[in-house]
Amino acid sequence: MGQEVDAQEFTGADRTRHREKVRRCLDVFERMLREAAFDTDDPMTGLEVELNLVDEVGDPALRNNEALEAIADPDFQTELGRFNVEINVPPATLREGGLEGFEAGLRRSLNEAERRSAEIGAHLVMIGILPTLADAHLSLDAISDNPRYRLLSDQVLRARGEDISIDISGAEVLRTTADSILPEAACTSTQFHVQTPPERFAAYWNASQAIAGVQLALAANSPYLLGKQLWRETRVPLFEQATDTRSEELKAQGVRPRVWFGERWITSVFDLFEENVRFFPALLPVTDDEDPLTVLEAGGTPNLSELRLHNGTIYRWNRPVYDIAGGRPHLRVENRALAAGPTVVDIVANAAFYFGLVRSLAESERPLWSQMSFSAAEENFHIAARDGIEAEVYWPGVGRVRATELVLRRLLPLAREGLVAWGVASETIERYLGIIEGRCLSHTNGAEWFIRRMADREDSDRYDAIRAVLAEYRERMHANAPVHTW
Repeated sequence: MGQEVDAQEFTGADRTRHREKVRRCLDVFERMLREAAFDTDDPMTGLEVELNLVDEVGDPALRNNEALEAIADPDFQTELGRFNVEINVPPATLREGGLEGFEAGLRRSLNEAERRSAEIGAHLVMIGILPTLADAHLSLDAISDNPRYRLLSDQVLRARGEDISIDISGAEVLRTTADSILPEAACTSTQFHVQTPPERFAAYWNASQAIAGVQLALAANSPYLLGKQLWRETRVPLFEQATDTRSEELKAQGVRPRVWFGERWITSVFDLFEENVRFFPALLPVTDDEDPLTVLEAGGTPNLSELRLHNGTIYRWNRPVYDIAGGRPHLRVENRALAAGPTVVDIVANAAFYFGLVRSLAESERPLWSQMSFSAAEENFHIAARDGIEAEVYWPGVGRVRATELVLRRLLPLAREGLVAWGVASETIERYLGIIEGRCLSHTNGAEWFIRRMADREDSDRYDAIRAVLAEYRERMHANAPVHTW
């Protein structure tokens, strides 16, 4: 969820001062893009996974503080809900065994974390939405102790002026309201990071947007919310609605949502930061004492804290990231489209497909986005979230096509080419992309598997059936066999 913020009240003067500082940061960032030496020598990739905590029967365990104390690993951090934690995997270069390193490191860390947290009755589950969540788990009492989260919730509700409304129609219909942003905590994701030089950022972001729908179709893993079967990737409409600061009137006026696919292809990373500043008021108007221009002109690297904090409260599915490592600035695309799980090997296969395909498309002589409207990419994204692995998407030169057929015929070869360009070993490429191929051939991902297993228990009480299927899911998750083989 980003950097920590102390609990506080904000005045009108605070907001005015913060707006001025954000715009000053934006001006300095624009100058840095022209003049500064960004770290581009050996691009890194990264991985984050958000997790759920459950008790012995599979119900949410509201014990993330105790779990983190038991795990005692700085790679694990708190998240919005008391039934959430997050793990940040150390970044790596793909040409030096990065994919295998991600799998081995993530498995090792999760196995040890599970061993320790199980001692206090909290077990880890990687799934996009914990299906055993009930209304009581989405009340303000379930928010994590970090003051940032309660402050963020207060600011979203204050900006909205009314309770949050959740209205999702899928196989079944869910309509409910919430007096906090806790429904957002139900959404647990996998995030991929790819570092890019400033002059190539637009290509990598555009490519990431273009393939987001296909990613979702292949990896949907959130079919149930509050006991109801909804979309294959219910995370998408839930996240869009749970952090919406707009009243119905503002929606009618065309005000942009804070969970945003975007509205156009870009030509520079500056386009995204400038849009964030121009379109969205600050939710957390915290201002520090750094003068970014003074730091830059003195030969230093400004933190741009206000710009980064503001950027962290606009939830693009592909987010631009400015960061500093070893005193040097760098840029990353943060791909946030996918759910967590089902297994570590499935997550790394998703990473291999993303890293390979995005590189191949971004480095293509004829950009895909020159042949495809932005609205078509957005429509693909929502269709894939609704229909999952059975989705039909639009693709240039093909028209409407099953996502699985598109992947098998066109995108897997491109992903292979991209991974070769990254320097990934051929046996590694075949292992991970073979998992993607297997999903396409079997028409099975996490969402489909869960729905089929629920259908076998249709005569049972709904929550009893969900608990039983989740218990089987957890067992298979630990075995680490790809979901299409379940």
